Amino acid sequence: MDLFDLTGKVAVVTGGTRGIGLMMARGLLQAGAAVYVSSRKPEAGEAAVKELSEYGRVVSVPADLSSEAECRRLAAEVGAAESGVHILVNNAGAAWAAPLEEYPESAWDKLVDLNLKAPFFLVRAFLPLLEAAATFDDPARVINVGSIDGLQVPPLPTYAYSSTKAGLHQLTRVLAHELGPRHITVNAVAPGPFESKMMAATLAEHGETIAASSPLGRIGRAEDMAGVAIWLSGRGGSYVTGAVIPVDGGIWAAR
Repeated sequence: MDLFDLTGKVAVVTGGTRGIGLMMARGLLQAGAAVYVSSRKPEAGEAAVKELSEYGRVVSVPADLSSEAECRRLAAEVGAAESGVHILVNNAGAAWAAPLEEYPESAWDKLVDLNLKAPFFLVRAFLPLLEAAATFDDPARVINVGSIDGLQVPPLPTYAYSSTKAGLHQLTRVLAHELGPRHITVNAVAPGPFESKMMAATLAEHGETIAASSPLGRIGRAEDMAGVAIWLSGRGGSYVTGAVIPVDGGIWAAR
């Protein structure tokens, strides 16, 4: 069905070499898009290209997105090869947990830079490419990856993580209001527990309990995250903007 067909579209997925970013990149490729993945480590990008290339055209552009200069460089490198970008997925991020008395200033600095400032600077850097690809009937898309911990009080002491994700949800609404007239939708996905490197230790210790807390009784799968990315990026999602969509098996709603 063409509601979910992304043939001919160009997507950029930051943090697209592992975890949720990799899930989204794979789904966008399978739906027909060409995908640029970005990671801080060149070897991670090379591994992702090797893994994903069977699904379509995928290119790695390494970048450390904790600085605005690197956000601009990423946009410039993609722009040198593409006349427009239809989909920008802001997934690159970091987490940090520590007791209140021990939570360091460095954690706040790192997470604010990567989880909150980087999506803003990336949208600004890619804006000319997004506008070049956008039309009234088929807007360009920005998908920000937040977290259900930005919607609820988190069960772990992740002060900067939950705060920056909540900030990203609000930034999503603000940008949706501003960029809608420029034919760009901006939405956020708020994942619950998924199999990923960031969640590995938590799931190893508490996986059964976390799964049981979901009305659906399980941890998220790769196709769950791919599906929401494809929907928001395709014709079927063209009238959705400013939304924060939990993808968590009902954990947030049940709380």
